Amino acid sequence: MEVLRVRGLTASSDGRALLRGVDLDVLAAGSPGARTAVVGASGSGKSLTASAVLGRVPRGVRVRGSVRVCGQEVLAVPPQRRDGGSRPSSVGQDPSRALHPLVAVGAQVAAPLRALGRGRRAAHREALELLAAVGLPGARTAAARPAELSGGQRQRVCLAVALARPGPLLVADEPTTALDVVTQTGVVELLRERTGGPGQPALLFITHDLAVAAALCDRVVVLQDGRAAETTGAAQLLSGASSAAGRGLVAAARRAERALPPLALAGGSR
Repeated sequence: MEVLRVRGLTASSDGRALLRGVDLDVLAAGSPGARTAVVGASGSGKSLTASAVLGRVPRGVRVRGSVRVCGQEVLAVPPQRRDGGSRPSSVGQDPSRALHPLVAVGAQVAAPLRALGRGRRAAHREALELLAAVGLPGARTAAARPAELSGGQRQRVCLAVALARPGPLLVADEPTTALDVVTQTGVVELLRERTGGPGQPALLFITHDLAVAAALCDRVVVLQDGRAAETTGAAQLLSGASSAAGRGLVAAARRAERALPPLALAGGSR
């Protein structure tokens, strides 16, 4: 079953084509393809594709095609007008913009739980559990403001907030871009542990980093100039990409391999 089905997605602005008929699927958690990566160079259309899925297309961009989340057509429907079953959770690359600077992080994790009808104490307890699950245990951490945490810790808070919103799909748009290698590895491990399995959300992972995509996801969509140049398994892409864009990404990742976690390219997803 498809949690996300995108067909013929186009986008344009001021007469310039930005997306040119993108197709992609994310399958239900527990199935191969439940963690799908969209990779490509800067300007290939990755983040715009994620924006269309989330209903956050920038002003002035016109989109056409079909985006279905759990069977519901949601293209151009803003998130506040979607019901819970068709509203993906999301994590972006800039946690400083996603978190309120003056509100304790525990309260920010508890907020979506309160919106679901949890009482104050129950929401606080579940928020502490979620923060512990992403490696931030303790009431002292929950009471901290975002500025008191490191960038990696703030990104983990954002992941906890996303996981507090139950839903079939998590969209992670370049969530590791601004992180150091050690913190990046930790966030990838958390996404692997908390998505794609039975009872967990499926994952659409947007990244320019093929090594990270291969370490986390079992399916990869390669975008180039707003088109899906290739859709294949992560292992197949690394061993023999069929598109020029895919081969270029693999070659670039191989050149950078010495600076990456040693198992990222060799081990694939688990």
